[in-house]
Amino acid sequence: MTADRTSPVVATPHGSVRGRYEHGIAVFRGVPYAAPPFGPRRFRPPEPPEPWDGVRDAAVFGPTAPKPPYSEAFAQYLSDPEIPGDDCLNLNVWTPSPDPGARLPVLVWLHGGALTRGSSAVPVYDGSSFARDGVVCVSVNYRLGVEGFGLFPDAPPNPGLRDQLAALRWVHEAIGAFGGDPDRVTLCGQSAGAISAGALLASPHTRGLVRRGVLQSGPPEVSERDKVRRMVRRMAARLKIPATATAFADVDRDQLLRTQAEVGRLSSPVLGGPAFGIVVDGDLVPRDPLKALIDGEAAPGVELLMGWTRDEYRLWLVPGGLVERVDRLGAVALAGAMARCHTGHEVPRGYRALRPDAGAAEIVGQMVTDHLLRIPLHRLADARAGNSYLYEFAWPSLLPGLGACHALELGFVFDSGDSPESQKLAGVGAPQELCDAMHSAWVRFATTGDPGWPAWDATHPVRIFGDGAPYTAYGPRDAEIALWSAAPTPPQPRPASVPRAPGAELASAMRRLRRSVGTLRR
Repeated sequence: MTADRTSPVVATPHGSVRGRYEHGIAVFRGVPYAAPPFGPRRFRPPEPPEPWDGVRDAAVFGPTAPKPPYSEAFAQYLSDPEIPGDDCLNLNVWTPSPDPGARLPVLVWLHGGALTRGSSAVPVYDGSSFARDGVVCVSVNYRLGVEGFGLFPDAPPNPGLRDQLAALRWVHEAIGAFGGDPDRVTLCGQSAGAISAGALLASPHTRGLVRRGVLQSGPPEVSERDKVRRMVRRMAARLKIPATATAFADVDRDQLLRTQAEVGRLSSPVLGGPAFGIVVDGDLVPRDPLKALIDGEAAPGVELLMGWTRDEYRLWLVPGGLVERVDRLGAVALAGAMARCHTGHEVPRGYRALRPDAGAAEIVGQMVTDHLLRIPLHRLADARAGNSYLYEFAWPSLLPGLGACHALELGFVFDSGDSPESQKLAGVGAPQELCDAMHSAWVRFATTGDPGWPAWDATHPVRIFGDGAPYTAYGPRDAEIALWSAAPTPPQPRPASVPRAPGAELASAMRRLRRSVGTLRR
């Protein structure tokens, strides 16, 4: 590092980069960790960037991965900057001390966005608060959508996940020069970023690269290969080309994004449907990551911080008035949730008994959240008791209807609640005391492995971050989760509680529901 207090220079494995000091924090943006994934590299595993001579400027964010914009309904709540350019496999580093002798803990951030949207340039993810508190923060761009998670017969699967692995390897090799300790890396992600982090933690290729993991609103999981293939085939049918990487590589990038958005609009966490996702590939993902982590085969000794928001589903359903539509569909909506969750009518009856005043949207939303998120995280915590910490974010947004929705906790984790981008989801006036409490817990976990409340055991301690001071509740979700273990699972799920309407009428109702929730997978 040079002694210049305005533009620090650090040597990376591929060349030197010049950052800038901002409020005492050294920031390096847009640092390439892999070559541009286009031309002959398109749909292929990442390759190292070409080394450069001299000093490369790293003052501004690098290009973001190709992605369609959010719909208008979601854009009012979520920011997603688009920065053009091919060199999109880049990362950013915030460090309080770009000195190889500092040996500070490191937090690597993987953004969410359903593997189709998002980037490291979202202002909510500003890593300066972590650096201010003694943690080197690294945020990563990776390929999205069909470029990163399409499945083709003539290309290796999971290129976007391989990008993330390449970034982790870069961190292991390079972060010491930025003041980080490569032996104290915490891999952290939210939503699709958490799903990615879970897959990486379970991979044999990350042994020695990660010390701790944080999974926010996303469990370790893989998608069915046929589900991902159907997404690619539907795109190919619209484009009138073969469903091969070779054919897709010849399509104009903007046209590919438009087609991806059209085909993907009916995918949702409520009813499923074709969607991009991580698949078992026999190499980077040799088996289901949740099973591998539960078995103890993967990530031995790695501490986990995991959790959810109280009202995850409200970000799925509130934009565009979808809560009201699902409530109007009533029994049909519940039938769709039962089919999605592979359960009979006993489970929704149990939820109704626990929430006698709830509408169909709340019952459906909480059922699907428990099935897809809370139950897997409970199972993982049970298997790794003593080494896992769970939380629930329960502070309600100041904006109407959102409650403690999906992604709301991000401004608190990054202590960026006063930014306009955080306020799009939280409203103006989010309590700074809650930001301080949640952010400090993440800093403490990245530093010591203990966020400040009891580790998971038979009493099921969960830290609640809501109105007032955070507190520890014991088994706050046990009643709902017990419903699933008590209820028999139908061998072939069907909407058991729906009146037997004629087939065409029921099919029409289900199509209306799918259209209503078609933009939920965000």
